[in-house]
Amino acid sequence: MSRFKSDFLRTLDERGFIHQVSDETGLDELFSKEIVTGYIGFDPTAPSLHAGSLIQIMMLHWMQKTGHRPISLMGGGTGMVGDPSFKDEARQLMTIDTIEGNIASIKRVFSNYLAYGEGPRQAQMINNADWLRGLNYLEFLRDVGRHFSVNRMLSFESVKTRLDREQSLSFLEFNYMILQAYDFVELAKRTGCRLQMGGSDQWGNIVNGIDLGHRMGTQQLFALTSPLLTTSSGAKMGKSATGAIWLNPDMLSAYDFWQYWRNTEDADVPRFLKLYTTLPMDEIARLSALGGSEINEVKKILATEVTAMLHGRPAAEQAAETARKTFEEGGLSDNLPSVEVPTADLEAGIGLLSLIVRAGLAGSNGEARRHVQGGAVRINDQAVSDERLTIGTGEITGDGVIKLSLGKKKHILVRPA
Repeated sequence: MSRFKSDFLRTLDERGFIHQVSDETGLDELFSKEIVTGYIGFDPTAPSLHAGSLIQIMMLHWMQKTGHRPISLMGGGTGMVGDPSFKDEARQLMTIDTIEGNIASIKRVFSNYLAYGEGPRQAQMINNADWLRGLNYLEFLRDVGRHFSVNRMLSFESVKTRLDREQSLSFLEFNYMILQAYDFVELAKRTGCRLQMGGSDQWGNIVNGIDLGHRMGTQQLFALTSPLLTTSSGAKMGKSATGAIWLNPDMLSAYDFWQYWRNTEDADVPRFLKLYTTLPMDEIARLSALGGSEINEVKKILATEVTAMLHGRPAAEQAAETARKTFEEGGLSDNLPSVEVPTADLEAGIGLLSLIVRAGLAGSNGEARRHVQGGAVRINDQAVSDERLTIGTGEITGDGVIKLSLGKKKHILVRPA
């Protein structure tokens, strides 16, 4: 039996989303008796979020699914400062144009998980630039800054870690936690928001907001954090050997996204089914009990379900079919990722190492050379071992492409342009 009576907290609890809650009983009571508004903040540090943010997005999804109102807060204001939490050094400062461009790009992903609108249970997209960029500095210091103890701020783990390493923490970054706390108070006043959620590294910042709200006369506010996730082997979620697993389709194809989840480590499959899919818990229990070679079929289900939420069911099933044709039949699918190379370059001949780098399968000629020397590279399914090999029009198949492969799971179609 779950220790919670509200659908929302019970769902989060059984699926493994909960790390800390500021007042379990009080928050459970609140969710049991009224429609609750809660939010998570997303800083626009890039044109897309990556898979590491999915756990937060899924928390907002379940909030709406259980009858409540989620807010996705865009950090148009805080993005000008940058969250220093557990970072070794200050973030690069971005211009307002870059921030606005990133927000516009990031927004496209959320509608796959949340239904936005004006109703009491409809999600809201809000930008904290609406109140932060117009702040009067002296008034803010007097009305908000006076409630913060520097002694207490220095005790937060995220700050202590930075100072213990004798790394500089600028006054600009030190203000970030004040701004995030103020966001919570503003949302409480503007929307009746009672809950802020985030990763466990945000606990100190969120509790700051609860304390500030108490001092500035809001209703009781609450905090809920999720565990910071790593894979069983200790890798950070959302990153792969070739880079970030972006959520925006123009930065990572549905096929590559599907492949990331298909390559999940065996030990992570049950946990990821709970966190990243909406499959019923009894179905997850059944799938999690499978072992041996059947675990690979479960990984395909995981990959298809996660991809379907982001890219749509047809794209997910197409990615699964592309993988099946490529790996099980040894065939060639037009849906594989591709790179265009000028026909003139192919007529002149391109060095194998250069082609591997151009296709995005390695970051440098040195890395490409190591792949070739390790026997991992194939051209049209034939292993190649000569790093000085030149690739040209002679390698173009009857399908009009050259199939370049790295290992068993990474394939790129080189298309003459």
